[in-house]
Amino acid sequence: MAFKLVMLPPQRDLTRQWAVRVAREVPEAQVVAPETTAEAREQIVAAETAFGTIPPDVLRLAGKLRWLQAPAIAPPAGYYYPELIAHPVVVTNFRGIFNDHIGAHILAFVLAFARGLHYYIPDQLRHEWRPRPPDTGVVHLPETTALIVGVGGIGTEAARLCAALGMRVVGTDARRTDLPPGLAELHRPEELDRLLPGADFVILTIPHTPATEGLFDAARLRRMKRSAFLINIGRGMTVKLDDLVAALRAGVIAGAGLDVFEVEPLPSDHPLWTAPNVLLTPHTAGYGPYLDERRFEILLDNCRRYAAGRPLRNVVDKASWF
Repeated sequence: MAFKLVMLPPQRDLTRQWAVRVAREVPEAQVVAPETTAEAREQIVAAETAFGTIPPDVLRLAGKLRWLQAPAIAPPAGYYYPELIAHPVVVTNFRGIFNDHIGAHILAFVLAFARGLHYYIPDQLRHEWRPRPPDTGVVHLPETTALIVGVGGIGTEAARLCAALGMRVVGTDARRTDLPPGLAELHRPEELDRLLPGADFVILTIPHTPATEGLFDAARLRRMKRSAFLINIGRGMTVKLDDLVAALRAGVIAGAGLDVFEVEPLPSDHPLWTAPNVLLTPHTAGYGPYLDERRFEILLDNCRRYAAGRPLRNVVDKASWF
C-alpha cells in the first residue's frame, strides 16, 4: 500500500538521512522532510503517516493522518495534548531501545549503595581515609528485596540483573500480566503502598503520566524502610525532590540514586546536591552505542508494517501517554 510519510520539522542531519533511507528501503513510501512548520502544514494535508512532534495547528490539517511515530520512548509532557488524544491517529514510540544501557545503570546504583560508595566517594573528594567498621556500610544483596515500579523492557532487564545478584525481585505494572525471568512476584500499581515497607531497593522505571506525576512524595517515602534506597531512572516528575531532600536529611530513607529530576538541568544551588547519601547522574542512564540505529530500525519496521497493512510496533495508549 502506497503512503506519504512526513518527517516533521525541525530537521536534523540524522532525520534527513532517515528520510533518504526509508524512501530507498520502503518503495511504497513517499517521504518528505519539510524544513519549516509552514511547509509541514502543506505536506500534512495529504499524508497518512508522520514522524516527530506534531503541533496542534498542523494536526488540524491532518485529515488523512493514521499513524504518527513519536521521536522518543516517553516524549515530554505536552506531547499528548487533548486534540492528539482525540484524533484517530495511532501513535507509536521508541520503547525497547535502552533496556541494556539503563539496566546496567540501575545495577551500578545498586552495587554502589551496597558497597558503600555513597560514603567513600565524598571521603575521596575530601582526601579522607575513613573505613567504616567491617559490619557496617555494606548491604548483603542475597538478603535483600528489590521492588521495581514499572516492569516494561527496562524493568524486566533490571529484574534479571538484580536476580543474578541473588536479590529477591518483585514488581508493579499497570499492564503486564506475565512473570518475566528474575521476577518473583508481579502486582498491580494499587499494591505499591503495601509493598514499599518490604523493599530494600525501590527502583522506578515508570514514565511520566497523569497517574505517576508526584507519585513519590513525603507520604510515600515514609512508607519505605529507613534502610532502603530509592533509585529513579524513569522520569523526574515522578519524585518530588523537595520531599526527597527532606526525607534524606531526616534519615527517613538511607539514600537515593537519581538520573532524572523534576527540573533539568538540576540547578547548581538545589539542596539535593548537598543532601546526604545521594548519587546523581545527569540524565545519562540511556547513554550507549547503537541508539540511533535502534531508533531507525523501529521507524523502518513500522513503515514496512504500515505498507503491508500489519499491526504496528510499540503502539501507545495516548490518554495514558505510554
